[in-house]
Amino acid sequence: MPWLETSPMDQRKQFIADFHRGLQSVTELAVRFDISRKTAYKWIDRHDQNGANGLTDRSRRPRSCPHETPQPIIDAVLEARRHHPRWGAKKLLRILRRKDPHATWPARTTVCDLLKRHGLVPKTRRRPRLSHSGRPLTPMTEPNAIWTADFKGQFKTRDGVYCYPLTLVDGYSRYLLACQGLRSTAIVLARPIFRRAFTEYGLPRIIRSDNGVPFATTALGRLSLLSVWWIRLGIYPELIQPAHPEQNGRHERMHRTLKAEATKPPSGNLQAQQTRFNRFRAEYNDVSYCPTSLCA
Repeated sequence: MPWLETSPMDQRKQFIADFHRGLQSVTELAVRFDISRKTAYKWIDRHDQNGANGLTDRSRRPRSCPHETPQPIIDAVLEARRHHPRWGAKKLLRILRRKDPHATWPARTTVCDLLKRHGLVPKTRRRPRLSHSGRPLTPMTEPNAIWTADFKGQFKTRDGVYCYPLTLVDGYSRYLLACQGLRSTAIVLARPIFRRAFTEYGLPRIIRSDNGVPFATTALGRLSLLSVWWIRLGIYPELIQPAHPEQNGRHERMHRTLKAEATKPPSGNLQAQQTRFNRFRAEYNDVSYCPTSLCA
């Protein structure tokens, strides 16, 4: 035998029908239907006033709100937005306050809600999340097998020109293979640095980097022109997970030392800054840092 299912509306109708039969008191009916006496009298009154329609649920929306934005203010905001469809809430409020400084204008967030509610804010298309192979798991067990590459955060030299230091490190020995200040992260500037390192030290099996330019793109497999060139040379480009610099922690730790010793304060121009990078690389490799595995 199937279970009997009843809706709240059916139970209310049954309650009213039993009440009108007069076989039980309101208190007894309330106990039977597992409701309070106040609720029982509420449904009786609603049924007496509106019949069966009074048993339906009513909207819980408040009838009035003391903090509601006045309609003239709403009309003024919407009219200003229609005249200037590219203006945001902050700029609209600045212009409206200038026109009528005595009016009580709403907060910026309220204006944003008004614009969205009336369809005056275009919906932005969400960019699809790109897949990622996951955390790099290749162990660094021998020299010249895995290189790590990264651009240290750009900064301005004293002549106002940006400097983008490109650094290459051997993952096992932590030997700083290259530290070159470039004018941008463009592939045409980075590629000669890699070619020179390949010529001097040979080809690694893997180059590990983050997901920034020029190491990766939003294309299929996150491949860039630079990483495609590596693949043609027999080098596998290995990417860390986005927003996880700790997965390339050895390289990031070197950047901390580089920043402290070679960029504060910055040099007068890019050429002078490169001289400091060369001095830092020599001291880092030959004087200040000597891995235990190499000094044993």
